[in-house]
Amino acid sequence: MTHPRLHALADPAKPAVLMSDGSAGLTYGELEDRANRGAQLLRSLGIKRGDTIAYWLPNCPEVFEVYWAGQRAGLYITPIATGLTAGEADYIVENSGSRLLVVSPEIGGLAELPAREGVTVLTLMQWREALGAQPSETIADEAPGFHMVYSSGTTGWPKGIRLPLPQGEVTASHMLAELSAAAYGTGPHTIYLSPAPLYHTAPLAYTTSCHRLGGTVVVMPKFDPEAALAAIERFRVTATQMVPTMFVRLLKLPDEVRARYDLGSLKVVVHAAAPCPVEIKQAMMAWLGPIIHEYYGGSEGNGSTRITPEEWLRKPGSVGKASWGVVHICSDAGEELPAGEQGVVYFEGGWDFQYLGDPDKTRDSRNPLHPAWSTLGDVGFLDADGYLFLTDRRSYMIISGGVNIYPQEVENLLITHPRVADAAVIGVPNADFGEEVKAVIQPLDPANATPDFAAELIAFCKARLAHVKCPRSVDFDLALPRLDNGKLYKRLIKDRYWS
Repeated sequence: MTHPRLHALADPAKPAVLMSDGSAGLTYGELEDRANRGAQLLRSLGIKRGDTIAYWLPNCPEVFEVYWAGQRAGLYITPIATGLTAGEADYIVENSGSRLLVVSPEIGGLAELPAREGVTVLTLMQWREALGAQPSETIADEAPGFHMVYSSGTTGWPKGIRLPLPQGEVTASHMLAELSAAAYGTGPHTIYLSPAPLYHTAPLAYTTSCHRLGGTVVVMPKFDPEAALAAIERFRVTATQMVPTMFVRLLKLPDEVRARYDLGSLKVVVHAAAPCPVEIKQAMMAWLGPIIHEYYGGSEGNGSTRITPEEWLRKPGSVGKASWGVVHICSDAGEELPAGEQGVVYFEGGWDFQYLGDPDKTRDSRNPLHPAWSTLGDVGFLDADGYLFLTDRRSYMIISGGVNIYPQEVENLLITHPRVADAAVIGVPNADFGEEVKAVIQPLDPANATPDFAAELIAFCKARLAHVKCPRSVDFDLALPRLDNGKLYKRLIKDRYWS
């Protein structure tokens, strides 16, 4: 069975959503009732198949009410990050063509959100009241919908990633759920911990796939490393998905804190979204055992790779082989490169996505010689066995004196220093070489933001890397602008030095 409606019919009292802080959740029966009422509400507002709705919500059960209402009404469902300003949220509402915005009063920018003609805005309380006035029967014209997320905007304005809406019955099987079942064994027995915000693609895709497969989703209001361990123990969590920055924060907990919790129920840990330093993943494997799976892909759905724990131990640093589509490594001109040579990573055979309202960005994502191949902008290489290794993002490359330098390698090293909480490496202006390498460091202890520690970090790099790759200077920042999905908002850091 691959839809929450079918699980509601089979076992309406089974928990579909539990909040890790003990606040109100949803059974499958309640989820089905509210999704049906939500679809009725959408039709009463004149919202028809192919339209878009949006939510601007913290992690809460209502996210799934809105999602599953839109899914059975044939709509695009657009999440908006809670940290955005009113202007940024309004841009997404306008750009997506959203007809409805469901928003929490907790959102700081709500009061400044401008009114838009044709857009209904409902607070959580208004949403709940409106559902109560609707019938609980299914709408007459059900059709399957899907999410339309916006890119993180780490290098510019976020872009809506628009995919063709599914066809067929709303309860039909979906590829993402099938992949989750096949790769990670997700099913009715699964208790899945979601520690990340539900406005990001992976948490939304994995939690809703879990609902399709009849599992229970445990949602953390906000990630905290020790609270995550406590939730795993309390709810006997079997699976979770994290990002590498969460691994770093878990590993930097004191040993006695990590040893305090029983994590024996945990069978699958999945990670993606950002590069994971080899040493960090090795430490996680040593702690939890060989249960850490990794995939590489994007919200665009143009293809993906996957690697099992056993494969990764043989190929440390790899993100795996193609699990959806075909991987090609190409030169900037679009020509395919042989194994071992570094180039732009393209996928062939995935979804044919478009960036909403931005044909130039859509065109730039396609291979100039093979228009059916598309890229997320990453650079890497394939080894002789077809395993993909990522080097960095093309837009982050530093060119210093004609030498190409990829910051990811330096960042992966710096984050292993015991007194470093986070690290960003960027190119800054240099009169002689065009660019030079700078590290911006978030120290574990703010008191360490000293010239002596900066010199120590430069020496730490020079002892382990070619000197041309090493930072020539180090600045400190008490909180790097890293998104909740693990991606570093490098544009904000670079703007400080290039403006």
